Amino acid sequence: MKSNVIFYLGLIFVSVIWGVNFGVSRWAMEVFAAEVFVFLRFGLALPILFLVLKWTEGNLKVEKKDLIKLAVIGLIGVTLLEILVMYSIKFTTLANASLLNVAPWPIFAALFAPLFTKEKMTLRVAVGGLVAIVGVSLIILGGGDGFDLSSEYMVGNLLALSISLIGALFNLACMPLMNKYSPLKVTTWYILFGTLFLFPFTIGGWEGIAWSSLSFITWGAIGYNVVLCTVAAFVIWNVSMKRVGATKSNFYRYFVPASAAVAGALFFNEAILLPQIIGAIIIVLGLAWISSEPKSSVPPTIKDKKVV
Repeated sequence: MKSNVIFYLGLIFVSVIWGVNFGVSRWAMEVFAAEVFVFLRFGLALPILFLVLKWTEGNLKVEKKDLIKLAVIGLIGVTLLEILVMYSIKFTTLANASLLNVAPWPIFAALFAPLFTKEKMTLRVAVGGLVAIVGVSLIILGGGDGFDLSSEYMVGNLLALSISLIGALFNLACMPLMNKYSPLKVTTWYILFGTLFLFPFTIGGWEGIAWSSLSFITWGAIGYNVVLCTVAAFVIWNVSMKRVGATKSNFYRYFVPASAAVAGALFFNEAILLPQIIGAIIIVLGLAWISSEPKSSVPPTIKDKKVV
């Protein structure tokens, strides 16, 4: 555990960034269509990612056969996942979408991890995960919206649940490539492909944007999404996930709704209720239990191979 503390802190840091972004993005979504805003987020991050990659590693190259894999990962993990998030919120309640987007994700990651890695579900991870699920449920449902399984929300609920499954498979699919290339290189290339596939969905959404009159808050929201939510968060998450393992890492997504609730209170005067506070404490206890499990073998640091 001690040698991995910095990586666990990295996972918490990223989850807080993503949670706060629920509040930050509200300001930008008042100006941009959802598809355009997502495209700006990833598209503006690309030059930064490629410059950092070139500066730190000296080359951008990956093997041609891996470009196909990265394109598929980008299509699924960026394009498809972001579109599903938008439409799940449209066709179901926020409470439903939040719970179904977040809670099952680590479970799917744990179930399918043996197909991509050598990770196995342990009793400690299972118990800690169940405890954390109770906590995340209290945070989301404790806000007062409630969970609604009525037929009118069935499409949205299914879309939200599919996000957890697809997102888990997306994370796991990155793991073999990160044994060959650095997390930064994998992240940069799949975001490139995901952004390219996103562009057709933005057609028609650019009209009416008054660029010259965008407020400081709107530009700040864009900057937050580009620099923190994409460049920093994706790289830190993948570096940490490579070290800690996909199964344990994905349970740290349960910090996202907790930080989202805090962001709502700070930015929009939304109340934080007692069940949500209790839920946050339960999440911390569950994840602390997971993190305290000694790792049988720490994966070696695999340097980025030179591609001819």
